[in-house]
Amino acid sequence: MRVLITGANGFVGPYVLDALRRICGHEIAVAATSKDGGPHPAFGLVEELDVTDATAVQDAVARHRPTHIVHLAAVAALGAAQADPRKTWRIHVDGALNLANAILDKAPDCWLIHVGSGLIYGESAKTGRPLDENTLLAPVDDYAVTKAAADLALGALSRQGLKCVRMRPFNHTGPGQTEAFAVPAFAMQIARIEAGLAQPVIRVGNLDTRRDFLDVRDIANAYARAVLTSRDLAPNTIFNIASGVSWRMGDILDLLLAQSSAKIVTEQDRLRLRPSDLPCIVGDATRARTLLGWAPEHPFEETLAAVLGDCRARVAQA
Repeated sequence: MRVLITGANGFVGPYVLDALRRICGHEIAVAATSKDGGPHPAFGLVEELDVTDATAVQDAVARHRPTHIVHLAAVAALGAAQADPRKTWRIHVDGALNLANAILDKAPDCWLIHVGSGLIYGESAKTGRPLDENTLLAPVDDYAVTKAAADLALGALSRQGLKCVRMRPFNHTGPGQTEAFAVPAFAMQIARIEAGLAQPVIRVGNLDTRRDFLDVRDIANAYARAVLTSRDLAPNTIFNIASGVSWRMGDILDLLLAQSSAKIVTEQDRLRLRPSDLPCIVGDATRARTLLGWAPEHPFEETLAAVLGDCRARVAQA
């Protein structure tokens, strides 16, 4: 197997590398690419590749002749996606189409493992029922809309011969994630307070929303299993990657606070309140369990402890 990873410099990239080696075998060849190339502690070297540059993408696919592409390149955070919608459309939609067309032109036997998002179900979550792959797509913001557009576009290209697996991961976290996401934002505030670098007040958004969370290692395992089992899958198979459990954000914060001896109070920050917040989002990953042999392995309480430990270490090194 020859696997090309886009967006390898991001949070999930190193976890995918580890999962590929564990699940597919150490003989697997991995080419790491990202918009910003250079030395990397996990990959050794990351090749520069801007997925919005169609010519560069064609060249990379022709040179590497991958058997699989794991497409991680994206605007990761909702806030960043909202801040520059045009850029988000270019990266999410044009980037995915550039890869798909390069595969069809240069490596037609290559499988594209496209990383979308469970947020594309949007308003459909208001039913309160777990969301499966047949749920109506009803995205509510620029991030989710562009992820949905790319997902649907690749589905159409599968009719032209594209071998694609459309992954729809729900929320995930772990050590190394940035403060643009809720769990490390909570944890970094706690770590700074413990270090005496901030007042003992945590500023929060809506703590009553409920989200389906996974450890990033479980997400990476799903991508690796899609690579491993691709020959047994029908092109254009869609997989939700979810725990099936909804966590109240306030309960997540309480679990993190329980691991600290500091006396900390919470204060609502209007800037952290999102107008598109949906009350509860929970996914149904029955298909991934059945066809990929995948299931979450890491208790979320342990994930939270690992995130807090990572944030404490980052604060100590700053």
